Amino acid sequence: MTNRLELSGVIAKDPKRSQSPAGVPHCHFVLEHRSYQREADLPRQVYCYINVVSSGKGLQVLTQDLAVGVHTKVAGFISYQTGRNGIGKLVLHADHIEIICSGD
Repeated sequence: MTNRLELSGVIAKDPKRSQSPAGVPHCHFVLEHRSYQREADLPRQVYCYINVVSSGKGLQVLTQDLAVGVHTKVAGFISYQTGRNGIGKLVLHADHIEIICSGD
């Protein structure tokens, strides 16, 4: 089955970096996407926030320059996660991160 998502947008919340007990580095951030798409031959403004996590030493270098306002393209798979509060959400597990513009 296919599970692949590519999305561009702006970093909306400061990235939070952590390390698992096994020593795997993680970076969590929120991506805000806004664009115009066509649906039923009509223009439509689309907007979403999505939680993103990148894991592993290979992506650690790429996440060092992430900050609020940075235009970024991410790609990876999506997964459903339930938080400690019992509320579920979709999370994009990024295996590709590309900074489009630093936002300065």
